[in-house]
Amino acid sequence: MAEPLVVVNFKTYTTALGLQAETLGKEMAAVITNARMIAVTSAFDLSSVSKIDGLEVWSQHLDPVGQGSHTGWLEPETAIQRGASGTIINHAEHKVSLEHVKQLMEMLPEGFPICACAADVEEARNLAKLGPTFIAVEPPELIGGDISVTTADPTIVSNTVDAVKEVNPAVRVLCGAGVKNGADVAKAIELGAEGVLLASGVTKSNNPSEVLADLVSLL
Repeated sequence: MAEPLVVVNFKTYTTALGLQAETLGKEMAAVITNARMIAVTSAFDLSSVSKIDGLEVWSQHLDPVGQGSHTGWLEPETAIQRGASGTIINHAEHKVSLEHVKQLMEMLPEGFPICACAADVEEARNLAKLGPTFIAVEPPELIGGDISVTTADPTIVSNTVDAVKEVNPAVRVLCGAGVKNGADVAKAIELGAEGVLLASGVTKSNNPSEVLADLVSLL
């Protein structure tokens, strides 16, 4: 298996925007681990956070539009120029259609990672048919909560892995929602996932460096 991923979604938390985004990015880059650490930042913070050495930075969303008359949309080429080296799409807080995902994938350069989020096994199966780099399964009711999906509903992780691999073995599966510590990450790997997608466990912590170190402690 390739190196496990720890993907931290900064969302629009006060603790992960502007100067705080840069601080958190530096804390992520300082973690000593073989895991692949990825910061998913606001479009406003792509330029600054992507300048941090040793940190991979993704966009929180992109739209399948070119440069032109597209007010308010996130155009991929500019995001890439500003430092995005990947993106998530279809997060529970910003749902899009399968057609949106398909069109976006067709616009992105070869090798540009795209992580499509799925609420359940069926949505993951449908997304797998499009062939994104990653699919992250996140039951919406557990996002931001205190109970990890690996504890509350471990079968959704293992079943998603099975469904995705049946459709497209090349797609890598992540899991998220409620992930808070190293035990949650280790359990996700045990269930067949290749990493985790999380947010509040890091962004709302009083000591992000300590949490980040714990997240990778059992890998």
